[in-house]
Amino acid sequence: MRFFIDTNIPMYATGTEHAYRDPCRKVIKAIAAESLDAVTDAEVFQEILCRYLYINRRETGLQVFDRFHTLMEGKVMPVTMREVNMAREMVNVYPALSPRDLIHLAVMVHHRITHIISTDRVFDTVPTITRVDPATF
Repeated sequence: MRFFIDTNIPMYATGTEHAYRDPCRKVIKAIAAESLDAVTDAEVFQEILCRYLYINRRETGLQVFDRFHTLMEGKVMPVTMREVNMAREMVNVYPALSPRDLIHLAVMVHHRITHIISTDRVFDTVPTITRVDPATF
């Protein structure tokens, strides 16, 4: 089974002490060991940069970006106008999802990925996908 890896996984895995840090590290280790069939999308990397630059933690953000990029080499789905238009079509269907989450969902739908590893419970509102909480991974 293929899993989409949400932005919060590499961020919690490399962050300060938090209840999700060790579970997210376990997910990252499974990807590195190739025991988890994992993909992500280009938007995840934009989110990493956006968040860390916004909170003025440029160097940390670049490190998280670079490490996750190396880990996910060859496993990053593009975001094209097809996915952007699909996200637009889903705005009213899934009003709880942010624009970024709608992009991730569109990528998942386009590539027939039905599972996402994420701490973000908003994905539980999408009946066509299954969110796996890293704490239960």
